[in-house]
Amino acid sequence: MTLPEDLPEDASAPSREPHAPDGGTPDPAGLSRRRFVGYVIGGAGLMVAADLGLGGSPAQALPVPSVPQIPEAYDLNDFLTHCALPTSALIAIHVDEKGDAHFALPRMEVGQGITTSTAMIIADELDLPIERVHVTLAPARPELLFNQLTGGSNTTISTYTPIRVAAAVARKALLDAAAIALGAQVDSLVIKGGNIIDSLGSSLGFGEAAGLAASPESREVEVDLKATSERTVVGTRQRRVDARDAVTGAKKFAMDLEVPDALPTMVCRAPDLNGTATSVRNQSAVESMPGVTHVAIIPTGVAVRAKTFGQCIDAVRALDVEWEAGTVAGKSSQDILKELKRAELPLAAPALGALSVEGSFVFHFRSGSALEPNCAIADVRSDSAEIWSGLKSPIDAQSKVAKAVGLPQTKVKVNVITGGGSFGRKLFSDGAIEAARASKAFGAPVKLMWHRADEPRQGRVHPMTTSRSRATSLLGSVATFEQRHTSVTTDFTHGLGERIIAEAAALPTGVGNQGFSQTVFLLTQELPYNFGVVTQLLNETDFDVERFNTSSVRNIYSPEVRIANELIVDQLAKRLKRDPVEFRRAHLKSSVVKRVLDRAAELGEWGKSMPAGTAQGIAIHKEYKGATAVVVDLDCRPETVNRQVREAVTGPRVTKATVVVDCGLAINPLGIEAQMMGGFSDGMCQVLTYSNHLVDGRFLEASWDNSAYTRQWNTPLEFQCEVLESDSPEPGGIGEAGVAASAAAVACAYARATDTMPTEFPINFSDELFFEPKPFVPSVPESPTNGLDVVS
Repeated sequence: MTLPEDLPEDASAPSREPHAPDGGTPDPAGLSRRRFVGYVIGGAGLMVAADLGLGGSPAQALPVPSVPQIPEAYDLNDFLTHCALPTSALIAIHVDEKGDAHFALPRMEVGQGITTSTAMIIADELDLPIERVHVTLAPARPELLFNQLTGGSNTTISTYTPIRVAAAVARKALLDAAAIALGAQVDSLVIKGGNIIDSLGSSLGFGEAAGLAASPESREVEVDLKATSERTVVGTRQRRVDARDAVTGAKKFAMDLEVPDALPTMVCRAPDLNGTATSVRNQSAVESMPGVTHVAIIPTGVAVRAKTFGQCIDAVRALDVEWEAGTVAGKSSQDILKELKRAELPLAAPALGALSVEGSFVFHFRSGSALEPNCAIADVRSDSAEIWSGLKSPIDAQSKVAKAVGLPQTKVKVNVITGGGSFGRKLFSDGAIEAARASKAFGAPVKLMWHRADEPRQGRVHPMTTSRSRATSLLGSVATFEQRHTSVTTDFTHGLGERIIAEAAALPTGVGNQGFSQTVFLLTQELPYNFGVVTQLLNETDFDVERFNTSSVRNIYSPEVRIANELIVDQLAKRLKRDPVEFRRAHLKSSVVKRVLDRAAELGEWGKSMPAGTAQGIAIHKEYKGATAVVVDLDCRPETVNRQVREAVTGPRVTKATVVVDCGLAINPLGIEAQMMGGFSDGMCQVLTYSNHLVDGRFLEASWDNSAYTRQWNTPLEFQCEVLESDSPEPGGIGEAGVAASAAAVACAYARATDTMPTEFPINFSDELFFEPKPFVPSVPESPTNGLDVVS
């Protein structure tokens, strides 16, 4: 895709008179909510871009009777969107000679469906069939600055209007060119299936019109976006544009790419978390093993390159390595819990006996592994490097790879490849950096892949946390609600996805990273109830982000914060002898949250008769410019908890889940339902089963089975999701919106079913393991040979 490098010099500060043709109030730049400025970019073919760097209206505080919290006035999505605005004109749509539209999305597709929703937005604004809109992933583009970070459920929020404007500019240019060619008035033309037709039936295809619309120089144009009533694609249920490729195996992930001479590569890792290799005692012997081409020490272990991944595994298992101790040598989960307890900030309001409700909660480490193992292809030469990997912060990855191999950033090309999941894991470029180091050490291209056992043991984890909540009531009303959240440091050294902020976040003092943590917490955490004086504070235990390999796993702080809050809300309702739904409704600030609460209670049949040992739970969450409510039916009867499934972790069973979401304008309701189902699976297992055990400086888990992520035998027997039609004309975020409310609803159901408020999560966490830990030396198990012999 040609980049718009020659925009007018005064593009950032145009002068124009205010106007509001749709009757709306004009903004300071003179543009209404539907009228925008874009550019027809000079060059061959039709290339268009949007200009939204004209200043945006800041988010308005909600008119609530109590003092608003920060996210009510300005949240993380406002921040991320405003950071992206200055370079919005640098993302462009190209219409080719066939009349197809092409757009290189500066975000990463990890299964959340953004290539589909983006194609829908473009198709709608252009009046082009969706199959003729081709959305690819843009390579690292440093000039985009903060506009190439995939995170915070912000993709559609931040790109929705720029993409619409660019498509509208293309549509106007095509119509103007066709009007001249057909000798017709623009307003007499209609578009059908990529053809422009005049009142006499003469037509011009998009391809021919695009050639005529090409401009030798860039020029500024104003466009009106389509009204809601004119949409024919946005808001409809669309299957993913890549669905067939995904199910037939035609879809290409990083490990499917054929890069010349890039051979399979794996790393032998230390037994300790973040241990380092000092020497290899049998390097020559391993180098002579079948298929092995190279062996070398790199900062994260000993890299092995061979003709097949099976040969890599054999070589890794044969290595005899001398290791230095890791960053938490000898430490256990209980040691980290003691550190967290010492770091807890005090609660201000005194405990007032019968007038107070409080709880102290522990949330254990859990793996941030995605379905696709950490992987990357790297080809490092003496004067250049090229990377292929699933990266949500490709500019930061480009910078870090350049630093790791001693090249200028301009000499490193980073290709963003579709990923098989992320959960925040791919905000970090660990695999790409590791592949680049191995390629440099070997002097040869590599196709590096982590073993599944590497992920929970040496990969990114969600930090261990504690959360204390205390509420006081007076004369039947809640007077105060406090929360003190304490966490192992969350690594935000990817910054906002570009080099300067990432470098600041990674300063040795750790102050920069702590600043990011506090910012993210303050901009995301909101207690949506009128509970008098409300305070929510975060403290992270140390400044060393290299001690644990953490990441902002899906929904970051919100699941733990919401679990701790909603459990206390239930306890308040119980203390005040009020129904949990009625109590929430009476105290909620937002009409949007009330709406999803009421609908979830209705669909989930709240209050129905339940057998002893079973119960319903309900919870709400407000974030990402929307709101979610979840109702679950949970079975905690002994015959269910102790049910036997081969090689499975069972326990309490969610038999029914009802999810209701208002996410603003719903681009693709079918995709939203899929995201909510995935978010529910995450939230449910975080409460019931999913965790990592730290023992003697090592995480014991070496697979998803060990960590006990949601499996088919634990999924709800009945799941329903309703996407409400929203009053908001703008889309909200959906990728993480289902996690927190789902987790909290399951926790509340467990408390009601057992008449015991849980305080440690997951509830099955125990020093008595349900699995036999795999050996740490060698660092990976043998390749399975009996897969076809295992039957249910």
